[in-house]
Amino acid sequence: MKTSAFLYPWDVVGDPDAAARVVDLGVQQVTLAAAYHSTRALTPRHPGRRVVTAEHAAVLYPPDAARWAGRTLRPYEQSWVASDDPFAEAAEALAAAGLEVHTWVVLAHNSRLGAEHPDTSVVNAYGDRYPWAPCIARPAVRAYLVALAAEAAVRGGARGTELESCGWYGFAHLHAHDKVAGVGLGDAAQYLMSLCFCSDCRTGYAGHGLDADGLAAAVRTALEPVWAGSGSPEAGRAGIEKFLGADLAAATLQWRGRVARTLQESAVAAVRAAAEPGFQVLLHADPATHRTGANVGVDPEHILSVADGVVLPCTGDDAVREAVLGPFAGRDGVLAANFSVVTGMGGSPATLERDAAHAASLGADQLRLYHAGLASDPDLQAVAGALSRLRR
Repeated sequence: MKTSAFLYPWDVVGDPDAAARVVDLGVQQVTLAAAYHSTRALTPRHPGRRVVTAEHAAVLYPPDAARWAGRTLRPYEQSWVASDDPFAEAAEALAAAGLEVHTWVVLAHNSRLGAEHPDTSVVNAYGDRYPWAPCIARPAVRAYLVALAAEAAVRGGARGTELESCGWYGFAHLHAHDKVAGVGLGDAAQYLMSLCFCSDCRTGYAGHGLDADGLAAAVRTALEPVWAGSGSPEAGRAGIEKFLGADLAAATLQWRGRVARTLQESAVAAVRAAAEPGFQVLLHADPATHRTGANVGVDPEHILSVADGVVLPCTGDDAVREAVLGPFAGRDGVLAANFSVVTGMGGSPATLERDAAHAASLGADQLRLYHAGLASDPDLQAVAGALSRLRR
């Protein structure tokens, strides 16, 4: 199976040996960040640094001034890599080593955008704003995300792109000094906490026969036992229906599903219009349509009629892979199984050979490895060994 490793430009810029190390893993491709959210990252093998602090979501290339002229919402530029164009510099080095380069573009996840433009953010049933989560129902946000997708995806030398967070973001967020684990929120409660009640979503609910104030009250009432300490094991659509009732649950899913689908259609179309023929467009996704975050909930049949394929979260046990790959079985399109190979972040490079073979048996035809820049030397050695054995 064709295999790609995720990288940040700062893993490569300033390190003349970085590209060769990636080649030695046995991968054919690198998925290189072009637009990314804020993060703090180790660079354990870089000759000049050990920590990179990306203070805010940013593009890792110089944005086109003409494209963004007169727009209120526009991408932020990075300042933490000593390069005029970190993406281009890294991509050139990787391509020179014989690696195919695809862009990695994070869209609806941007805390600085929400802090500076509060009206762009998701608003929950209690009136709390999520600055990390732009509401994709808002026209200005959608226009910004579509324009960003086209620009960030189609960088010089890239032969494809992977769009992450191309859909709803929600409550779950790996935030600095997070203090939200005191009450257990199951899958369905997470969905309720991710419902947006901004003015555009309120209008959208009305179009599906819902009173937004009544829906917000129903969400708060449904969650009262959770806050009281009963926990929330409910999961999936059945869990959402248990909280809200079948009619309310269906109406919210219809509204949010339509918003996400049309954003994905517009973003992919904009990328294709900007790219040369044959440019591959994949989405980081999950087949459970209510899911939010980096791997957005999608309808398998619809998304494969729009994009060239999906990247699916496959780290975990056999049941995890069966749940995400099963709904795509027999459908045309790239199915890339994404595995974390960083032991310290919950990955399991020691079982990669077995797990990748299981994913292939379920229909996966490509592998993604997260993340070649963050992994330790022993993790990378385990990956190289697993890929070598898989090729035999």
